[in-house]
Amino acid sequence: MEKRPRSFYVLAAFFGLFVLFLYGPILTIGILSFQGPKGGLTFPMNGVSTHWFRDLFQEQAVGDIWGAFRRSFGLGLMVMVTTVVVSVMAGLAFRKRFWGSGALFYAAITSLVIPSILISLGVGLIFNQLGLKVHWATSGFGSQLTWTLPFGLLIMFAVFNRFDQSYEEAARDQGASTWQTIRFVVLPIIAPSLIGVALFGFTLSYDEFARTLLTAGSYNTLPLEIFGMTTNVTTPVIYALGTLTTIFSFAIIGLFLLTVWVMGKRRARLGSDAGKGV
Repeated sequence: MEKRPRSFYVLAAFFGLFVLFLYGPILTIGILSFQGPKGGLTFPMNGVSTHWFRDLFQEQAVGDIWGAFRRSFGLGLMVMVTTVVVSVMAGLAFRKRFWGSGALFYAAITSLVIPSILISLGVGLIFNQLGLKVHWATSGFGSQLTWTLPFGLLIMFAVFNRFDQSYEEAARDQGASTWQTIRFVVLPIIAPSLIGVALFGFTLSYDEFARTLLTAGSYNTLPLEIFGMTTNVTTPVIYALGTLTTIFSFAIIGLFLLTVWVMGKRRARLGSDAGKGV
């Protein structure tokens, strides 16, 4: 058996430390969320139970946890759908150069380098100056799009830069209209990438704090509600909430990955059937 070089073990140890640094806090919160009824916020643990998880589903004096979750979930869906639709339309439009396309592109991604809290402050001020109500579904929605749309645009630009336009030419040669070509040729081919854009849109929105801080109005989203709990909650119930939200996030990621896998299997089966002349 060939002996591995010393650099391999050094890199393996470095990667192990990176994984520990990345997931260590999550594991710590997960463990502490199973404290006993008299447990505190730190180690050592005082018993093991699911008391704090049950406490989450009882009437809370610390805030509107489940209302905040519903708002974050609804806002995430709104941002996800808008990000996917706008990103696809922009990707199709930018396949050909047009006047001002360069300036429009840089204007679209500039928000990635602007501090998030300034975006939140600016959007909130604009709504106040226009006499519009600051609300999570309006100003919060617009503020979060400044975060998700640039990522969606960059992904779709990369996808369409590699897209083989001969598929579209073949469809048009068969008499397909522009809309039919997009619907039955382009979209099925780029579908896995659309799932990725949707995942980006939802997760970035669901977890966003800074861009929602000054644009959510009177009703908190889940990140804002959790932040508020850190100042007045002194029991492991906040760890239980963190554990549940983390599980939910991983479940969403798993659902998207499963969707991509099913689509890939279906495409492979259709390709196999077509090759057999079925």
